[in-house]
Amino acid sequence: MGAEISIVREVSDKLTENIKKIIKGKDETVRKVIIALLTGGHVLLEDVPGSGKTMLARALAASVSGDFKRIQMTPDLLPADLTGVNVFDQRTSEFRFVQGPVFTNILIADEINRATPKTQAGLLECMEEGQVTVDGRSYHLEKPFLVIATENPVDTQGVFPLPEAQIDRFLMKLYMEYPDHESMVDIFRTHVDTGVIKSLKPVVTLDEVRQAMSCMEAVSIEESVIEYVVNLVETTRKKEQVALGVSQRGGLALLRAAKTVAALQGRTYVIPDDVREIAGDVLAHRLILKNSMFAEKNRSRALIQEILEEVPVPTEEMYG
Repeated sequence: MGAEISIVREVSDKLTENIKKIIKGKDETVRKVIIALLTGGHVLLEDVPGSGKTMLARALAASVSGDFKRIQMTPDLLPADLTGVNVFDQRTSEFRFVQGPVFTNILIADEINRATPKTQAGLLECMEEGQVTVDGRSYHLEKPFLVIATENPVDTQGVFPLPEAQIDRFLMKLYMEYPDHESMVDIFRTHVDTGVIKSLKPVVTLDEVRQAMSCMEAVSIEESVIEYVVNLVETTRKKEQVALGVSQRGGLALLRAAKTVAALQGRTYVIPDDVREIAGDVLAHRLILKNSMFAEKNRSRALIQEILEEVPVPTEEMYG
């Protein structure tokens, strides 16, 4: 199995090296997006305009030899504009389904919070169920299917904040943040040519991605590690600052992501460090804080860090 699971690291390394040609100084964010892809989850990228959110999504899409589409989310966008619609074909006198942009491998939903709640909900089934239902008929989406949605926190006019139920559907919420000085110089040097993204060529096939994803089934999780994640989730519900803690869906998402982290290390079993590495990205956005805490930036992540320090970690004897 060790030889088989090595493809996970191979796929990750190829994607990382290719994306780093475009995205400078954001190695950790790139790593997390690749983890989401191999886990079969979706990513919400948030930060100020011009920080490279869309560029990261496009670089990943260009690195995989599959299909990718980009949607600029606007208030006049309808659910059918995403999923597709039945049209009447006069030649056959029958209705024919015309696929929408969600029928792809990587979907970039730019400024998702500018779409209306009805359109946001239309994306929900695609993300959660991996299928589209139009006029009572279901159409399955090909795997891998990854939604990378972006939003700008500074926008206040003409936006529709994502409801908690939809935020919970994202495996991770990541932040681009400003690069350091050296990375900024490198970015300016690289991107002064506006066509730089076109220079990226696919480095992995869809079959390689699917093979890497299937390896996660062979990664085991000891009972003590499952107990550890349960304790983390339950502790989020007991914090005084939290109005609503992490759900069972959030705990399961953390376990699945931890399996991918383990596979990237060449292991066929999860250890607590795998859980701890990814916990902030998977759990923080699922917390609903009380009103007085909303103004504190990154407070949710700080709370998850507090919980990680507070909850006892299983020893090697317990999970080894």
